[in-house]
Amino acid sequence: MEGIILLVVVALLAAFCVRWAATRLRLPAPTRMAVIIVFTLVVLAWWGQSM
Repeated sequence: MEGIILLVVVALLAAFCVRWAATRLRLPAPTRMAVIIVFTLVVLAWWGQSM
């Protein structure tokens, strides 16, 4: 259960960082949910590779 909570917290942090960096570089910022979904899929794929 702690792993799922940690994944959600880190995904929210990643979404904030990606959107902040995009606005600082004057690029179109992706939506928050798009970043969270892609980040979660990548983390789960890496975790699946390690098993």
